Amino acid sequence: MTTLPLSGRTALVTGAGRRAGIGFAVATRIAEMGADLVLHHHGPHDDDQPWGRDDLAAVRAALSEHMAEGARLRDVAADLADPDEPGRVVAEAAALTGHLDILVCNQARSGGDGALAEIGVDQLDAHWQVNARATLLLTQAFADRHDGREGGRVVWMTSGQQLGPLRGEVAYAASKAALAGLTATVADELIDQGIILNTVNPGPVDTGFLGRGVWLPDEVLDDVESRFPTGRVGRPDDPARLIAWLVSDEGRWVVGQVLNTEGGFRRS
Repeated sequence: MTTLPLSGRTALVTGAGRRAGIGFAVATRIAEMGADLVLHHHGPHDDDQPWGRDDLAAVRAALSEHMAEGARLRDVAADLADPDEPGRVVAEAAALTGHLDILVCNQARSGGDGALAEIGVDQLDAHWQVNARATLLLTQAFADRHDGREGGRVVWMTSGQQLGPLRGEVAYAASKAALAGLTATVADELIDQGIILNTVNPGPVDTGFLGRGVWLPDEVLDDVESRFPTGRVGRPDDPARLIAWLVSDEGRWVVGQVLNTEGGFRRS
């Protein structure tokens, strides 16, 4: 690739408010490729998680170190469970430079889930709203604003539920499975506008909650690590490398695929 292959392009990465997350790793890769960048975040969601909310000033400062000279950076807060917010977020992202070329839908609801026997309507709807519906509405708004410029890219995120069970996470798995199942259809519709859509399954990735002795018992982490040929779980930069390639011109011939980047993770 050229030194700054995304120079002159504007990218929106959702769910990028934590330095330990995949969204931040993706944003870092895209920034290093020269893009103007808009980060979406929703602190109240992180407040309810064991890891808590990150310092946004520190997030912006850390990312600024990777921005190309003259590239612009902004962030926007939004609860994507609100059906009016995806359109607003896309509009604000496009306002940064007057156009929007890349959309990475990395937002996800965590927690409030359960097995089939215990799951309720509220849990199912909450995961659908953020993980699936918001992704579709973000993509719709992106497509509505796309002006045919070369380099239109959309990346969705799924979670490998098509490869094996996610016990105890029925609402989450259902919402992510919808995206995997819709990828081919929506990609076929978008390609007529010059927009390329693919979906990425990052596999098990340590985004701040797999640290030994932190949120999971050591024996659980031992089991997860033993399932990787390399002896380590995924790191945020592992899927970020693939996503950065997909949104560049190098990935222009990959269309409508659900790509698994799991480091050889063994489910059995």
